[in-house]
Amino acid sequence: MRPQASPAASAPSASAQSAAPTVGKEGQVSNAAWEQDMRDFAARDAANPPPRDAVLFIGSSSIRMWETLAQDFPGTPVINRGFGGSEVRDSTWYADRIVTPYKPRQIVFYAGDNDLNSGRSPQQVAADVQAFIARVRRDLPGVPVVYLSIKPSPSRANLLPQIRQANALIQQRTAQMRDVRYVDVFTPMLGPDGQPRPALFREDMLHMTADGYALWTKALAPYIAP
Repeated sequence: MRPQASPAASAPSASAQSAAPTVGKEGQVSNAAWEQDMRDFAARDAANPPPRDAVLFIGSSSIRMWETLAQDFPGTPVINRGFGGSEVRDSTWYADRIVTPYKPRQIVFYAGDNDLNSGRSPQQVAADVQAFIARVRRDLPGVPVVYLSIKPSPSRANLLPQIRQANALIQQRTAQMRDVRYVDVFTPMLGPDGQPRPALFREDMLHMTADGYALWTKALAPYIAP
């Protein structure tokens, strides 16, 4: 697997892009491209220890670029560990470094559209999400997980059928899991014509504006642990 290659997506450094994929014990695949991101997180934690008993937001660039998390969820300690261009399997691979150590009260997870864009099937993405949750459960069995559905980006409108299928499969699987919530942000991001609403996106038509994050905050707020 390689990191997201779309020109509009956040990309790792040139040296990172040359790193070979790595296969873990549990069949999860990731890429060493994200090693520098992990080191940056560790350095940040050493300089400013993250809050305890926080809500951990993890996933791809839609999480990384959510710079208003603290303001959007006032009174709730939050940690942002999104890394741009990542896929579901990357968060699973690095869970021992950016999930488990924080012992969060809750995890909010967003990833999946980079996966589909790189050629993963809806069935594979749904299985990857299930594997991520299983990985979390191994070390943090009582921590609730919220999965944000794959968003509909105008730049990836050609993937809408796959996104719909992946979301449906993930919703079905998470409905059978204890302490896992599926939050639909896909539907409210569509216009009356059934297409993504451009006003919710930046010029690249992939990453979101403040209005996009306001929509996510409204959809997610009822599920955030107080």
